[in-house]
Amino acid sequence: MNDSFDTNVETTIAELLKMLEVQHDGVEKKEVAGQIVFTIKTKETRKLIGLNGETLTAFDYIVKKMIEKQGETHPHFVVDVDNYRIDHIVEIQQKATIMAERAKSFQYDVEMPPMSAYERLIVHATLQGVPQIKTESQGVGKDRKLVIKYIGEI
Repeated sequence: MNDSFDTNVETTIAELLKMLEVQHDGVEKKEVAGQIVFTIKTKETRKLIGLNGETLTAFDYIVKKMIEKQGETHPHFVVDVDNYRIDHIVEIQQKATIMAERAKSFQYDVEMPPMSAYERLIVHATLQGVPQIKTESQGVGKDRKLVIKYIGEI
């Protein structure tokens, strides 16, 4: 991503926070599991995260729509609050790595529980390039899950 895009996203987040009367100590950009994450530093985490992250999901959606309206063709990015989503990404990565090791050790396919498209994307990115392992999404709708396949020696 370029610096002007980063600045635009950070400015958009700051403007929205001002409208919501949420105090913050800046926005930090990181890359985690192939995802660009803009993390808001604030003491008002509960107000922005909401129950099960629902408010944060809505905030993220609004920021992306605001960026689109400005004519930006945006690469994929995620808005986070005090590492709430980053911690979730790391947790998914750890589970995926453990399941991949299990698939290799026992030489069989391992199914992960149903998860969102975003979570499946994290698993695919985490296990991409892991020897003897291939990932595949199966199912439809809310029952869509990810299968970690043991493919043996290549």
